[in-house]
Amino acid sequence: MTDRRRNLAIILAVLVLLGGAVAVILTMPTRLGLDLRGGVELIYQGVPTPKVPEITPQTIDDAIGTIRKRTDSLGVSEPEIQRAGPDQISISLPDVANADRAIEQVGTTAQLQFYDWETNVFTSEGEIQTLADVQNVFTPGEPDPSTRVRPLLLRDAIERAAKVEPRADPDDIAPESTETAEDADRLNDTGAAKYYLFGSDKRPIAGPDPDCKTLLSEFVENAEGSGQRDVPEGSACAAQLEAIPPSPDLPDSSDVLSVPQGIVLVQQELAPGAPPLQPGAERYFILEDDAALSGNEVRDPQVQTDSRTQEQVVAMEFTDVGQKAFAAITRQIAERGLELSAIFGQGDASFQTFAITLDGRLVSRASIDYIENPEGIDGRTGAQINNIGDLDATNDLANNLRIGSLPIELKLISQTQVSATLGAQALDQGLIAAAAGLLLTLLFLVAFYRVLGAVAALALITYAVFLLALVKLIPITLTLPGIAGLILTLGVAADANIVIFERIKEEARAGRSIPAAISSGYGKALRTIIDANVVTIGVAFILFTLATAGVKGFAFTLGIGVLVSLFTAVLATSAILGSIARSRILRSRHALGARGEGLRWSFDFTGAAKWFFSASGLIILAGAIAIAAFGINFGIDFSSGTRIKTPLEQPATVDQVRQALPPKYQDGKIQEIEEPELGETVVQIAVPTLQPNDTTVRDALDDAFGISQEDYSQSSIGPTFGAQIAYTALIAVIASLLLISLYIGLRFEFKYAVPVLIALAHDLLITAGVYALTERELTTSTVAALLTILGYSLYDTIIVFDRIRENVPRMPRATFSQIVNRSMSEVLTRSLVTSFSTLLPIAALMFFGGETLRDFGFALLVGVASGTYSSIFIAAPVLTEWKERERVYRRRRQVVMEDHGGLVPAYAAVSLGTPDGEGPARKQRGPKLDQPQTAKPTEGGSRQRLGRAGRKGEGE
Repeated sequence: MTDRRRNLAIILAVLVLLGGAVAVILTMPTRLGLDLRGGVELIYQGVPTPKVPEITPQTIDDAIGTIRKRTDSLGVSEPEIQRAGPDQISISLPDVANADRAIEQVGTTAQLQFYDWETNVFTSEGEIQTLADVQNVFTPGEPDPSTRVRPLLLRDAIERAAKVEPRADPDDIAPESTETAEDADRLNDTGAAKYYLFGSDKRPIAGPDPDCKTLLSEFVENAEGSGQRDVPEGSACAAQLEAIPPSPDLPDSSDVLSVPQGIVLVQQELAPGAPPLQPGAERYFILEDDAALSGNEVRDPQVQTDSRTQEQVVAMEFTDVGQKAFAAITRQIAERGLELSAIFGQGDASFQTFAITLDGRLVSRASIDYIENPEGIDGRTGAQINNIGDLDATNDLANNLRIGSLPIELKLISQTQVSATLGAQALDQGLIAAAAGLLLTLLFLVAFYRVLGAVAALALITYAVFLLALVKLIPITLTLPGIAGLILTLGVAADANIVIFERIKEEARAGRSIPAAISSGYGKALRTIIDANVVTIGVAFILFTLATAGVKGFAFTLGIGVLVSLFTAVLATSAILGSIARSRILRSRHALGARGEGLRWSFDFTGAAKWFFSASGLIILAGAIAIAAFGINFGIDFSSGTRIKTPLEQPATVDQVRQALPPKYQDGKIQEIEEPELGETVVQIAVPTLQPNDTTVRDALDDAFGISQEDYSQSSIGPTFGAQIAYTALIAVIASLLLISLYIGLRFEFKYAVPVLIALAHDLLITAGVYALTERELTTSTVAALLTILGYSLYDTIIVFDRIRENVPRMPRATFSQIVNRSMSEVLTRSLVTSFSTLLPIAALMFFGGETLRDFGFALLVGVASGTYSSIFIAAPVLTEWKERERVYRRRRQVVMEDHGGLVPAYAAVSLGTPDGEGPARKQRGPKLDQPQTAKPTEGGSRQRLGRAGRKGEGE
């Protein structure tokens, strides 16, 4: 097949694919992430318990299956439930506006337990578990015996529980029990003790924890102050806690308390209609963990209306085992009531209680009427749970009981709620930024490269259509970072074309015909493009593997975008140019923008290295001082906390908002932000991490100024999750640097890797310093941008190093500094143009994007500018300093200096044995280096300039 037919075939294939891509775009929906659509994202961590001491992948998968059933039964559209680490689950619920209810829907364990109340509850006088104990504790005439059982604050309840002991015989469940030995073992499988950590103010810091691991880590992360830690002697956590080295993060005084094996704390139920308690005000009962039956013996729970109270309740039936256990325990309770009536007489004091707990909360205590039910209650009649709450809560409980309890306990470590209004606004801003970035890049390419630019514009439009089609076809959940990745890949696609076009122009300047210049230019540029993009794909893969869900979207779109850009640049652009190479459109070098001959730059790059090193050192020093003085403003992704963004219905100043908050949150960071789509007064508040269902801040804002639930957004990151994010970010940076070093070493040589790492460290340090000076917030999106900077900084560096590698055999008698100077002169235009084309879509992010995209764009703007500088003025000069010490280049330098009176010219001629830089140098000596100013012209007739006089004694 001739070249013409091959090119036409490629163009036809691309057109067919383009038509299919347009059809996909028009017919398939776009899957939007929560930040663009609105909704709730929850991240849970599996917590070891006495019954499940180890969290395994299987237990996480089982929990995901249960959660999926719950979301499916609730009709949540397109939920995303996936493992987010070895012991974590990420749940995305689009279009869900109420985060509190979402937590109740999917994260509640729904572990139901049924207890004989009087024989399991502890009082200040002693344990009630026999008839004699009841006689000694309760006095005749009391209206309610249970009033002698007083609930306690958490710390007091734990201290009381630590002094009691469960019954000696754990198999002594109930008289005349019909349970099998296997049932008894299951119901009494209470496992190990649970530990809690308290500060000196009796405030709970961490717990419960069965083995101290989570407790100790949360202790370090949550505590404030410094000083001695007080730990009770004999505590299993004592040695581990004392082993923690002194740190400002530890409290001045703390206690580790434990609830012994076989004892549980049950939170007191609230009266119907009672307001929720403030955090820390909850009270607890102490129970022996001897449940008569559990939720595993429940079937067919239904929401019904109680005929007497008209209250919404959950009515349920029992399995065969549950029916027998229920009948046995209620008969035991009735018989005890009958015996008490013989002592106290008939009355309320003789009625004994049957209690139901749900996830450690007391939800129902019902008295068994021994007169109406002397033989207990038939298990076939079932039971009901009342005092649940509103209809939504009742429906959620019935649904969770119907599906089944979670196999493990889950702890909420991250919570994000995005309003639909804010999501729609972010989507509009992202689309505008993408369109602006594409338009700016197209205009620049056409203006700078003329006909070649027009071809690149067609290829870039084709690229954009293919990429959007893939986003819908795969499908990729599109998030704000994902849109940033899409916009950034516009620069990637443009860069590939720029590298090709600059090569074609060089070949045309060297005197080749237009078809030959296109063919040769493509061949030489392809290696550079692949080298530069392989590392970008590698960094994207590392980000996708290690990052959080939002950054994964950015990484995936970046990786896919690089692959598609290779397709459009290597195939589509090549076919179009090959088809028009012999046409009138490209009949002159002017149409290629290849006017002029010879080197376009003659600056002594390596000679001025000390000035560039000094300038970089001063910039980094200023950044280091800024970091020491101001520190890095870490976002809640790393430092943990809760961020709230909401419009206020009434105008308010920052001081007024601060005064309206509860006192303990008034030291939080409060700022007014511009979000016209949300309202005139929009505030953003950062406070310490709020616990799930803690609405104190929201309620305070609503009472003072009025807020809309639909426009309310909140994101909470727990300290454990924040530390994990910081750790994975560090691992991602290290892994990226190792990947880059390995690839550079294999593709070039390992000496080339060191200057690359120095240049990358230079870029990261400058970016960190700029962030400290501007006090901008460092988030996970910023880290993604920084890692992307590594790839882009390397892109420019590889362009330079690739030309150095190419010029080494072309200049067999030149010093390494001369080789680097010539290489820099030949590729400087290309480096500047590729960087500028990358900055155009970044500028679109800065000017047209919302807050998140602007933060992302700022990091990229600083990083790309620094990366361009370091690839030209840091990496290549560092490589020169190292390579000049090799024996071969020391010998060359000595010869050159002898020929030039102790000076080394900045430039040397290319060997005549390698016209146009193709192939290895011939064995003939070529021109002598002592005649640099009269070097013979190359094939194109150009006369190579050698620049200014060199440097005396350089490298000695």
